[in-house]
Amino acid sequence: MNARTEIERAVRAAAPHALVETVREALATAYDARSVELLLADYGMTVLKPVGTAPGHERTLSMHNSPQGRVFGSQRPHEEPAGHGDQVDHHFPVTVRGERLGVLSVRLPAGATPQTMDELAHVADLLGHEIVVAERGTDHYQRARRITRLTLAAEMQWQLLPARSFTAAEYAIGAQLEPAYAVHGDNFDWAADGDQLTVAVTNGLGEGIQASLLTNLAVNALRNARRAGIGIADQAALADQALYEQHRGSAHVSTLLLRFDLATGTVGAVDAGSPQLWRLRGRTVGRVELDAQLPLGMFEESQYVVQNLQVLPGDRLLLVSDGVYDAVSPLGEAYVERGLARAILATRLLPAASVPGAVLRELADYRDADTLDDALVVCIDWFGRQGSDG
Repeated sequence: MNARTEIERAVRAAAPHALVETVREALATAYDARSVELLLADYGMTVLKPVGTAPGHERTLSMHNSPQGRVFGSQRPHEEPAGHGDQVDHHFPVTVRGERLGVLSVRLPAGATPQTMDELAHVADLLGHEIVVAERGTDHYQRARRITRLTLAAEMQWQLLPARSFTAAEYAIGAQLEPAYAVHGDNFDWAADGDQLTVAVTNGLGEGIQASLLTNLAVNALRNARRAGIGIADQAALADQALYEQHRGSAHVSTLLLRFDLATGTVGAVDAGSPQLWRLRGRTVGRVELDAQLPLGMFEESQYVVQNLQVLPGDRLLLVSDGVYDAVSPLGEAYVERGLARAILATRLLPAASVPGAVLRELADYRDADTLDDALVVCIDWFGRQGSDG
C-alpha cells in the first residue's frame, strides 16, 4: 500500500478533533516532515489562525502580508526557505469546491520531488473535505477561526450560512458579512441543482438577536419552499405568509431572490425590499433596476412576480445590502454615489471569492467610523455553459 493510500485511510479514521495531529504523524512517517501546521481563515477573513494552539499562545498571520496569506489569496502553492539548515516550508491552499478554508504548511528537507508536492497538495485537499465533515461533530475548527468572541446574534447568523465561496463550471460565488463578529440581520444563501442556481440575500428588520431571529425564520421559510421544488415567486409568498403569521406585520424582511438557468443564463428575480443588484459588464458598472415589491411579512398574503434578465459570459453581479450602498462618508457623501462603482471596478481582476472582502475593506475606509450597520456583499461571476448561448 502506497503512502497516499495510507494517509487517506488514517485521516478518514481519525476522530473529528484529531485530523491535524493525524496528518502531522502521517506526513512525518511518509515524507520526513519536520513540522505540519494548519491555519484557518478567521470569520473576518483578515488573519490565518493555527489549529491546535494552546490558549494564550495563539499566533495569527496576516491574510494580506504573509506568505501563507498570499497562498490563501492566490490559491497556488508556494515554498520558501525555513531558516533551519536545508529545510523548506511548503504552503498549500486548503479549499473545498471553491470554499477557501485555510492553508496547510509542511516543513520538509530540501529537494522534495514534484511527485511529493502533488501528493501533499492532495493531502491538503483531503484535509479540507474532512474538516467540512468533522464540523458536524466538533467545535474544534470553528473555535480556531475566532480571534474574538462572536455575539449571540452573529453565532446564529454564521450557523445559518452556506459556504462563503463556491465554484462550478458555469459560475463562481463569494460572499462576506461585516461586522463579522457582531452581524445580526444580514444573510446570504444559495443552492444549486442540476440546471439551476438559486441565490437569496435577506436583511431582517431591527438589531441584535431580534433581527437574527427574524432572519432565521425568513431564511428557513425560503429554504423550505425552495426544497419543495417551487419557483422563487412562490418561495417569497410562502416566506411572506410565515413571517406575517408570526409577527402580524410588525416586523419584516427585505429580500432579493435570483434563480439562474445554468444552460441559458436567463435569471429570474424577485426584488422584495432593500438589497440592490449591480452588474459589471466589460468595464461598465451599473445598477440593475428591478421592479420593487413588498418586503416579506409586511402584509398578509402578498403576491410576488418574477422579473427576467439575461447574464452573459464574463458578467459579474454584486448583491449588496443597505449597509453598503447607504453608508456615508464623514463628509456626508453616500457610498452609492461614486464609491460603490469605483470599488467594483477596482476589484474587477480579483476572483469572486476575494471581491466581497476587498469591497468591504474599502467601505470601512470610506464610511463614518461611527457607522455600525450590517454590510453584506455577494459576488457572482458568470462563465456560462460551454456550447450554450448563456
